[in-house]
Amino acid sequence: MLSEPSAATVRATLPAVGAAIGEIAERFYARLFAAHPELLRDLFNRGNQASGAQKQALAGSIAAFATHLLEHPDTRPDAMLGRIAHKHASLGVAPGHYPVVHEHLFAAIVEVLGEAVTPEVAAAWDEVYWLMANALIAVEKRLYEESGSTERRPWEVVERVEETADVVTFRLRPADGGPVRGFRAGQYVSVQVELPDGARQIRQYSLSGAPGETLRQFSVKRVTGDDAPDGEVSNHLHARVRVGDVLDLSEPYGDLVLDAGAETPLLLASAGIGVTPMIAMLADLAGGGHRGPVTVVHGDRSPADHALRTDHETYAGKLPDASVHFFYDRDAGPGTRTGLVDLAGIAVPAGTRAYLCGPLPFMRAVRAQLIEKGVAPAGIHYEVFGPDLWPAQG
Repeated sequence: MLSEPSAATVRATLPAVGAAIGEIAERFYARLFAAHPELLRDLFNRGNQASGAQKQALAGSIAAFATHLLEHPDTRPDAMLGRIAHKHASLGVAPGHYPVVHEHLFAAIVEVLGEAVTPEVAAAWDEVYWLMANALIAVEKRLYEESGSTERRPWEVVERVEETADVVTFRLRPADGGPVRGFRAGQYVSVQVELPDGARQIRQYSLSGAPGETLRQFSVKRVTGDDAPDGEVSNHLHARVRVGDVLDLSEPYGDLVLDAGAETPLLLASAGIGVTPMIAMLADLAGGGHRGPVTVVHGDRSPADHALRTDHETYAGKLPDASVHFFYDRDAGPGTRTGLVDLAGIAVPAGTRAYLCGPLPFMRAVRAQLIEKGVAPAGIHYEVFGPDLWPAQG
């Protein structure tokens, strides 16, 4: 918790810092990458930097953390910290990165706010930073210990499946012949590839196979930008990676994992490529003998664009009490609906735990509908592909 003098200073300066945090984040990344270009080349997502998404996420997380310290001084925002720590662990972030970030972040704060950064203000926000940093370091240390490794490992592609025109599934085995660690349904791995310019970029992809298999399976949607550049790694994987190629994968991480008893009502809602962790969850539920009601909801552009649809239906069909609701923008056929996902006509049993994955507007809409139906906010869990902009957007 913040010391009393620092809490008073942060409370007084939070409006000014919050108003400038976007510019501070932009200056911070400019300084960081000028001093350490290897971080942009081999650690940070260049696409998210170009789009501004990472800057927005950083700004939102710092502001949300500071606000939580003031409003709930006896607790920590563990859900937010856990989500960030899992991402960091999958990337291989180490304790030594945090002083580097501190140096350039506080230089950026001084650049933007100037004389408003008195010694008292600097000390208070320094306390905020290290409370957040040390909490993340502690969680990341535990995650590394649980996974048994901080290093990525070579995996050989043994199968490549074209799911749709824009989604391909890769199945891989350890290239070193070593054992395959288990994972929890809903988790992801970081995949590192070397691009033509020599950069070794990293992206996270949800594991879409059943837990317990001896192969790793993940599915990749080709990212094509409208007003932004095409996805570097997704297009590389689609265009260049074939059976026999080797990719470097992290151990599995991620906090969107099933946590429910065999009788617990569940709702698994996804849109687009957000289907991938839901497939692993359904496979786990079917294999584990889940007896409670499971409501499966998915939205997509069309049946032809619905990746892993056969798995979606097959695993749901193995459950004793499952209902399936597919929504498509076009070409909806028998048993499916046209339009956006709408829970109005879908029964949601009392005590339901919900898991959401898809674009942020989709998840916001589904969450609001679930709360209207009586689902407790604490029982709604989500995964954002890319920087988590939910805190940044309120």
